[in-house]
Amino acid sequence: MERLKFKKASFISALLIALAVLVIQLIFLYASALEFSQFVTLFVLEFFVILVLAYVLLSFSFERFLIARVRELYQSLIPTTSYSSSVGQSEDIDLLTTSLKKLSSDQNLEIELLKKEQDYRREFIGNLAHELKTPLFTVQGYVLTLLDGVEDKKIVKKYLKQTSKGVERLVYIIKDLDLITQFESGMATLNQTSFDIIATIQNVFELLEMQASVSKSVIKFDKVYAKPIMVIADEERIHQVLTNLIVNSLKYGVERGVTEVSLEELKEGKLMIRIADNGEGIEEEHLPRLFERFYRVDKTRNRNQGGSGLGLAIVKHIIEAHGEKIIVESEAKVGSEFSFSLTLDKN
Repeated sequence: MERLKFKKASFISALLIALAVLVIQLIFLYASALEFSQFVTLFVLEFFVILVLAYVLLSFSFERFLIARVRELYQSLIPTTSYSSSVGQSEDIDLLTTSLKKLSSDQNLEIELLKKEQDYRREFIGNLAHELKTPLFTVQGYVLTLLDGVEDKKIVKKYLKQTSKGVERLVYIIKDLDLITQFESGMATLNQTSFDIIATIQNVFELLEMQASVSKSVIKFDKVYAKPIMVIADEERIHQVLTNLIVNSLKYGVERGVTEVSLEELKEGKLMIRIADNGEGIEEEHLPRLFERFYRVDKTRNRNQGGSGLGLAIVKHIIEAHGEKIIVESEAKVGSEFSFSLTLDKN
């Protein structure tokens, strides 16, 4: 259709040019001494010759203009594509078709990604509402019961304790959310110093000893580290990382399970820290989203276990703030291993 329009425009332009030229020629012929019959014959002959030449030249010019515009469109769609002057019109059309298909495919992919992000956002809001709703309803229930006038002091004390636990959980969730927000906005700061990672890990073991004894689990080093190993990092944050990882290991481990921490010096001046267990493990499909806020592998059991649902998200942010990566390897019914590296202090 567009090509027919260009042909028509070329013909009309050629006709106008031919008429203009013949008007000029007419003036000269009229001024000459030619007979009328000779004048008409020469006029008609020149008219058709000029018309054909003008049409061919204009049509060719329009064709070249159209191809040039098509090539410009290709270059704007696919900047890395190179074109030679020998590319024909049919090849240009094929390239345009391919480019438009690619553009359509990219748009579809972008739409799918936006849909996924929308689903994740919706899921996050739902999870956040659930995490806040549970302790809020607990606190509300006990407070309303107390307001109704409970006279038994033992029951009053029990309800107040449960109310306090609900409030503590709310504060815990809000503090964790605030911490993640600080990291994501770049407002969180690290106080990096040199410290003994062995002593820090041992301190975590002592804090979680009681929790491990409940399930008769064991938390230990893979071997005896007789000498201190000094690293440069934010000790408080790394303490939090180790605590979150070992707590998860105990919480979702098996009875009489083992959580083992191992250390390995790397050539690049780094220390690799691994936390491995022989617990339930995690199915592969869950691994890509494991560090998302409130993401639950087993929603029912996880919520029954308590916690803010932000532990692994915080771990990821802290490790990445140190310029490192958190790595997870897991197999269902076999166990999991979380690992990350820190910079060694060689001084």
